[in-house]
Amino acid sequence: MTSSPERSAAKSAAKSAAKSADPVDSLVLHATDNHVAWITLNRPEALNAITPDQRERLIQHLSHASCDPDVRAVVITASGRGFCAGADLRGGPPTGERVAGDVARMIRLGAQRLIGAVLDCEKPVIAAVNGTAAGLGAHLALACDLVLAADSAKFIEVFVRRGLVPDGGGAYLLPRLIGPQRAKELMFFGDALTAADAARLGLVNRVVPADDLEKTARDWAERLATGPTRALALTKQLVNASLDTDRTTAFAAEAAAQEINMTTTDATEGVTAFAERRTPHYRGR
Repeated sequence: MTSSPERSAAKSAAKSAAKSADPVDSLVLHATDNHVAWITLNRPEALNAITPDQRERLIQHLSHASCDPDVRAVVITASGRGFCAGADLRGGPPTGERVAGDVARMIRLGAQRLIGAVLDCEKPVIAAVNGTAAGLGAHLALACDLVLAADSAKFIEVFVRRGLVPDGGGAYLLPRLIGPQRAKELMFFGDALTAADAARLGLVNRVVPADDLEKTARDWAERLATGPTRALALTKQLVNASLDTDRTTAFAAEAAAQEINMTTTDATEGVTAFAERRTPHYRGR
């Protein structure tokens, strides 16, 4: 199903892509609507398996979202019946004799850069998972700040089925989300996890009927887009960093973030609105 998060925002993107000389524009649709950047994987015939060109375009869109004042939230979703089947292994480099370090370099500059771009994006990122998310596709979704899933979605740590070690930050993300033992269970067996089970484990924020995925993603994203954008960015940074640091460092970072945030127009507006007993109007500044 092509969820309509794309339908209104991505129709214009699709038209632009048709006129573009760059074919990647048709494989990663992008449009901004009500201060929300919609990024849509669009290779439904391949269950949206990610090619290197698509990966670079995703990274580019996420980087631009960070510095674009007109973007205050991001949604990553997909067309067709799958969210993302992982990296497109068929489009990889030819096999043969490898130079030591080639594989590590490929992972570092490829899948890890993509996951890092999601984690480092300075705007809140929502995954609207419309179907199966496997391998790197699962990690792309789980790296997002909030995860919405259609009730038909599935999450699969598919690497063990191919005799591979998880990449794309999986062994970093999963233990932090659900603990090491649950993470090992998913990674050791590679069983498909239903959306309901993913929510029960804490990997998904909310499961909705497939027909409601678009509306829910839009409602959440537009709510975030009316919030204090810089405060959300600093909050994201604090939460992500807290998992890798000690209390003293975390408390110091919190104080520094508050100091920075109090210089923003939105912080002034929030405090003033509270004192005046009115609803604040944030402008993302």
